Amino acid sequence: MTLTENVLLPAETNRYSRHLLLPEIGLAGQQRLKAARVLVVGCGGLGCPVLQYLAAAGVGTLGLLDFDTVDDSNLQRQVLYATADVGRPKAVVAAEKLAAQNPFITLQTHQVLLSRDNVLELFADYDMVVDCSDNFTTRYLVNDACVILGKPLVFGAIFKFEGQVSVFNYQNGPTYRCLYPEPPAPGDAPSCAEIGVLGVLPGLVGTLQATEALKIILELGEVLSGRLLLVDALGMRFQSIRFRAVAANQQRTELAPDYAAFCGEAPLQAAPQRAPEITADDLKAWQQSGRPLQLLDVREPHEAARRSIGGRLMPLAQLGERLGEILPEVLVVVHCASGVRSQKAAQQLLAQGFREVYSLQNGLADY
Repeated sequence: MTLTENVLLPAETNRYSRHLLLPEIGLAGQQRLKAARVLVVGCGGLGCPVLQYLAAAGVGTLGLLDFDTVDDSNLQRQVLYATADVGRPKAVVAAEKLAAQNPFITLQTHQVLLSRDNVLELFADYDMVVDCSDNFTTRYLVNDACVILGKPLVFGAIFKFEGQVSVFNYQNGPTYRCLYPEPPAPGDAPSCAEIGVLGVLPGLVGTLQATEALKIILELGEVLSGRLLLVDALGMRFQSIRFRAVAANQQRTELAPDYAAFCGEAPLQAAPQRAPEITADDLKAWQQSGRPLQLLDVREPHEAARRSIGGRLMPLAQLGERLGEILPEVLVVVHCASGVRSQKAAQQLLAQGFREVYSLQNGLADY
């Protein structure tokens, strides 16, 4: 597509005036942004700032790929979403917010689970991919697809208080496999759901990813190709490490047969439907009325030792092997500290055939 096909409307000229004032961008650069097609894989913590800044900058077509729904535990860091969005598809909600932010761009949602069966077709229509995923199975899959299709890949990752940013497969530069030939051993890199993450960290790292994406489109500056930027939020330190390309990794022509097995992870699955929830007031009313129910505490023993509202202590990790202790014909209410683990436990019980299962909304925080 030529730049003349992306003439700016008068309203766009005013909207992007601060870009137009920069000689390094100007009208031609803004038209280049309007012509660009960028796919963002993951609309979570990293995806939110990436999408917001690329949309604001005027990237003409943004693809939003995410199969998950908004959870209240996301709201601490996924700044596109609000309490009213809980339970709705992230890609849909994000597209609505971005459309309101900039009506001059095109938004394409992909509410699918990315796999080796659909990745090449999904990526083919875009100029660039920004990887905002949170697992190694997806990262290796995304990398290999970009290498096969010749697409630059902007990478970001977060861990507690630290982050990483790099650009792969850019102008025959190194790939993700050149930096990380092998995934970490299972359990060596737990997710933020297991260990937590500083809420502002995805914003910091995601903004850096968006910066790299814009530099690639505009052909400006020194792109982070062959360099890994390490971010230490607690020390507010940035360190850049160089790494080299490995020819074999740049010449991949086929996807691997099983990415989950290669990474030692369980195969990715679409998020299950949320279990019904009850409020603390509802639970108290049920208990006072004498309604038969089983109260399960899926926290760890040390948490229950500090505070308990009764019920059977059954840590989430033990739930699968202790199902025989739960009566299938009696209503079950599951609780934890914040409602995240209890929601997972309730979903697991429903999948096992238990009929009436509720998760305590917001956990003990509201009780």
